[in-house]
Amino acid sequence: MQTSRILVQTADFNVPEEYQRIAADHQDGAVVTFVGKVRDFNEGNQISDLTLEHYPGMTEKVLEQIATEARSRWPLNHLTIIHRVGTMHLGEQIVFIGVSSAHRKAAFAACEFLIDFLKTKAPFWKLESSDKGQGWVEARDADEQAAKAWEK
Repeated sequence: MQTSRILVQTADFNVPEEYQRIAADHQDGAVVTFVGKVRDFNEGNQISDLTLEHYPGMTEKVLEQIATEARSRWPLNHLTIIHRVGTMHLGEQIVFIGVSSAHRKAAFAACEFLIDFLKTKAPFWKLESSDKGQGWVEARDADEQAAKAWEK
């Protein structure tokens, strides 16, 4: 049975629990997960925290569209996207993506596709606090190029 779980929340998530949710089905031979965290540097600045804002309702809709697109490309069973919003400090988790499939190639490709499209298509805005003050994070060309590589 296929399941999709898409959450936008302020609360942290528990990686082992999320893994168990998507790995419980014995028809799957592959489970691939990705966790994005707040890192301590960006473009030469020392980061102290990161605040993520979003457009409620629209954000979930876009994430659902991205999940639907992934399912149309690969035979996935379970799919989870959890993205946090609000202020997060160094080392805190921001995003969890998990997929399961009968085969590893589909699971790896889908997971990479999901994060590439999430970073470029989902309406999230990042405000970094650093040793040089606060500033909005601009879209990165490398992220745009990664998403373009998936175009059919």
